[in-house]
Amino acid sequence: MKFGILGAGHIAKKMATTLMQMKKYDIECAAVGARDINRAKEFAKKYEIGKAYGSYEELVSDPDIDVIYVATPHSHHYEHAKLCLEFGKHVLCEKSFTVNADQAKKLIQLAESKELLLAEAIWTRYLPMRKVLDDLLKEQVIGKITTLTANLGYCMDQVPRLQDPELAGGALLDVGVYTLNFAAMVFGYDIKEIQSTCVKTATGVDQQNSITITYQNGAMAMLHSTMSANTDRRGMLYGDKGAIEVVNINNCEEIIITLNDGTRRVIKRPEQITGFEYQVLSVAHAIAEDKTECPEMPHADIIAIMEQMDSLRKEWGIHYGTIEEA
Repeated sequence: MKFGILGAGHIAKKMATTLMQMKKYDIECAAVGARDINRAKEFAKKYEIGKAYGSYEELVSDPDIDVIYVATPHSHHYEHAKLCLEFGKHVLCEKSFTVNADQAKKLIQLAESKELLLAEAIWTRYLPMRKVLDDLLKEQVIGKITTLTANLGYCMDQVPRLQDPELAGGALLDVGVYTLNFAAMVFGYDIKEIQSTCVKTATGVDQQNSITITYQNGAMAMLHSTMSANTDRRGMLYGDKGAIEVVNINNCEEIIITLNDGTRRVIKRPEQITGFEYQVLSVAHAIAEDKTECPEMPHADIIAIMEQMDSLRKEWGIHYGTIEEA
């Protein structure tokens, strides 16, 4: 299966590093497209990619490419994923999937009408440690879970795109999306109420935010994300028989189970290339089975998370400008 990478920025480099080491799975990165041909050529040389294109249109026109990984900023995901689908390419689109739920729904409808796979590259949904956590929840090792806390933050508020509303800047779509997905993987979507607040930057995007979700069964999730501090990235689940600590919700390093009687168990993550390989393998398997979505992050979940972020931004009074109207 031949992948193409649309974009040549930071996240594209991580995917290229991953794909370089996946030839044993009959998966390779065959092309990269950037808005500048010299940048594309430099990228292709560094990551041993056969073809380099100076435009995205050239990339999606390549008949040898099966799947395209969209690695541009959130603000351009809709436009670029749509371009790929219109040219008959399967798509793995980096998170956050789009800037709003309406765009997500339009892309999903287009993909399904063309019988093409469309997936969101939110790697936490695909990592093996997600299944480990799922199994622990099914086993009810800490009993009935009533409380969840999660935080994710990095010192990155000096990154220009994160300050720009027209580029869908702010903490929510960049890191807050992980906390929302973490809560959803544990408690699902049967939500009674969401309360939240944020601190805005001078440009009008959220610098940091706090979100409390109350579920119909009485459980609560308290989430925090920021682009102005390096947090401990910890996720905690509390039940009547003990607690589960997820060390780094952004790429789980280990899961620590502590029961009320003091019993403690540690589960470490398996070795990985970068962690991105699992979403790539899921995409490859789904395409082989003629599916239009990946089971780890189905279309319904993509829309649900986008709708949550839409409602949060509405509460905060944050709008991404003209890109919201796409």
